Amino acid sequence: MAAAAAAGPSPGSGPGDSPEGPEGEAPERRRKAHGMLYYGLSEGEAAGRPAGPDPLDPTDLNGAHFDPEVYLDKLRRECPLAQLMDSETDMVRQIRALDSDMQTLVYENYNKFISATDTIRKMKNDFRKMEDEMDRLATNMAVITDFSARISATLQDRHERITKLAGVHALLRKLQFLFELPSRLTKCVELGAYGQAVRYQGRAQAVLQQYQHLPSFRAIQDDCQVITARLAQQLRQRFREGGSGAPEQAECVELLLALGEPAEELCEEFLAHARGRLEKELRSLEAELGPSPPAPDVLEFTDRGGSGFVGGLCQVAAAYQELFAAQGPAGAEKLAAFARELGSRYFALVERRLAQEQGGGDNSLLVRALDRFHRRLRAPGALLAAAGLADAATEIVERVARERLGHHLQGLRAAFLGCLTDVRQALAAPRVAGKEGPGLAELLANVASSILSHIKASLAAVHLFTAKEVSFSNKPYFRGEFCSQGVREGLIVGFIRSMCQTAQSFCDSPGEKGGATPPALLLLLSRLCLDYETATISYILTLTDEQFLVQDQFPVTPVSTLCAEARETARRLLTHYVKVQGLVISQMLRKSVETRDWLSTLEPRNVRAVMKRVVEDTTAIDVQVGLLYEEGVRKAQSSDSSKRTFSVYSSSRQQGRYAPSYTPSAPMDTNLLSNIQKLFSERIDVFSPVEFNKVSVLTGIIKISLKTLLECVRLRTFGRFGLQQVQVDCHFLQLYLWRFVADEELVHLLLDEVVASAALRCPDPVPMEPSVVEVICERG
Repeated sequence: MAAAAAAGPSPGSGPGDSPEGPEGEAPERRRKAHGMLYYGLSEGEAAGRPAGPDPLDPTDLNGAHFDPEVYLDKLRRECPLAQLMDSETDMVRQIRALDSDMQTLVYENYNKFISATDTIRKMKNDFRKMEDEMDRLATNMAVITDFSARISATLQDRHERITKLAGVHALLRKLQFLFELPSRLTKCVELGAYGQAVRYQGRAQAVLQQYQHLPSFRAIQDDCQVITARLAQQLRQRFREGGSGAPEQAECVELLLALGEPAEELCEEFLAHARGRLEKELRSLEAELGPSPPAPDVLEFTDRGGSGFVGGLCQVAAAYQELFAAQGPAGAEKLAAFARELGSRYFALVERRLAQEQGGGDNSLLVRALDRFHRRLRAPGALLAAAGLADAATEIVERVARERLGHHLQGLRAAFLGCLTDVRQALAAPRVAGKEGPGLAELLANVASSILSHIKASLAAVHLFTAKEVSFSNKPYFRGEFCSQGVREGLIVGFIRSMCQTAQSFCDSPGEKGGATPPALLLLLSRLCLDYETATISYILTLTDEQFLVQDQFPVTPVSTLCAEARETARRLLTHYVKVQGLVISQMLRKSVETRDWLSTLEPRNVRAVMKRVVEDTTAIDVQVGLLYEEGVRKAQSSDSSKRTFSVYSSSRQQGRYAPSYTPSAPMDTNLLSNIQKLFSERIDVFSPVEFNKVSVLTGIIKISLKTLLECVRLRTFGRFGLQQVQVDCHFLQLYLWRFVADEELVHLLLDEVVASAALRCPDPVPMEPSVVEVICERG
């Protein structure tokens, strides 16, 4: 009963509680609980919960202080018989469940138990063997220690004698070396083993100095000094001949310093000999730049300079710093001045050779040469920081980069001028019958694509200076100022502004550049600048910023500013185009008016040829402008625009202008009536701003032409038939010109002014019948 109680119910179960738990409790949970009980833990402790209210309670079945007798006494006192029977039944059921679970655990872990048993058995056997071996080892070590102690005691006297004999032997060997030293030094000098001789002298010098008061040692020292003097003389002779390279000469100086020669004198001689060798390298480089032999390419030139002069300078600097480190700051300054002087001469030769490359178009070879030039000077720059060689090399590279940017800018300008020359030639080329030349739209596309391709090629060429594999690309200049101020501002923005300035130069007054400029070229340039303002400038600058990662701390020209300049250039060009074309038509009209005798002219039967030519030229201009510009906006046209005849000149508005001339007793002055009518008519601005569309351009040209015709008519006197001829010509112009302008009323007003002015200057102003005018114009 006590054993059953030891494996009692779960924590907290009291009398009358079921220790088995819920009927649906999983077997796994029960096994875990039994395992906890096996190891002396309760389920509450395993789950992190407090085990119970009183862990010292002797009636707690799961407690550590459980007492079966006390528990049974408590049950007998507190529980009736029926409850005692139920508790016995529950305990029996729980015992059977525990036995079943324990049997299941044993079955499940049988193999593990067997394996653990075998392992423990083997460990017992292995440890037993190891203990035996350790015992034997301890016995052997004790025997060895005993033998060693007896041997040491036996050989103690002999060891002391051997030590004394070894010391005497070493002393005798040293004395033998000292007595043989003069002959050894002589032999080394004869064989040229100067380094070995200096080492022999260094080993014996302290001993000879210490015992020089002894006659024998004094004689040896005197002989060694004579031989050493001869050795130093031979080393100086070898050093002064200068036939060997820098390492051999550095070895000579090192040996002379070891022999006690004055360091200051050797320092001067060392730099003098090094100067001679390096100047020889500089003379060979200068000879390659002469006019007679063909100069090698810039990459080969920098390689020769780097391997010859720069390599020699590095050897000289390294040897100097190793040999004359004791000279201190004065020696370092002397070396820096030496390197600075020769380095400046080398840089001058390199700049002369690089200047010969400024005319070339390929940057790859030049950038590779600059990269090697800059890399070669890293070593002497680190050795000779005070000489500033690395900084000077970087300045040369930066200067060459700036010059290349200027060269590419000139190339872009030349390419733009070349495109303009090609356009001029295409426009001036004679047209072969049956074969049309390139149109303005095609010429514009060719110019735009050619300029853009040149810009991209220039950007790709200068981008080589900022490639990651180039040694100087990480310098502050190439990471900042070169990209922003050099490429973006100097090259791209500079070219765009130069292009605008070149285009504006065609707007000069007649007689200069503008006088010989084809009008079609003005039109093409205006459209090109307008395209740049709308899209190309933004595209080019975005491309530049992406390729060169332009830094924001440098001031750059905004895109809006460049676009405004390009738009202003386009406006000026288009305005000048209008003036030029208007001037061409105006010249025809002016000559046609000034060369005709309007007083004695015959009755008009046809439209004058010049008017037909004006309409033809205007139509050609309309087609030409339509190739590059959009149509534009027109005002609503009246339905009778093409049918309008010059009967309007006899209408109420125009009758008031010259009708009084028909009646000699007119009550009102004709000029006064005309001036009154002008006060109430709409003012026409002949040179109003031109918009970027075809209608605005044609309107400006026609205004200039008709205004010129009006002014020329005001300067002439007309007979009856002369007035009628003007009437016919104006009606013909009205039939065709109204469709080209934004407001047809503009053409009507100007032509009305022309006819009215002619009527005012006619002694016999008798207009032609409108029907006759229409017949003549239709026949013309």
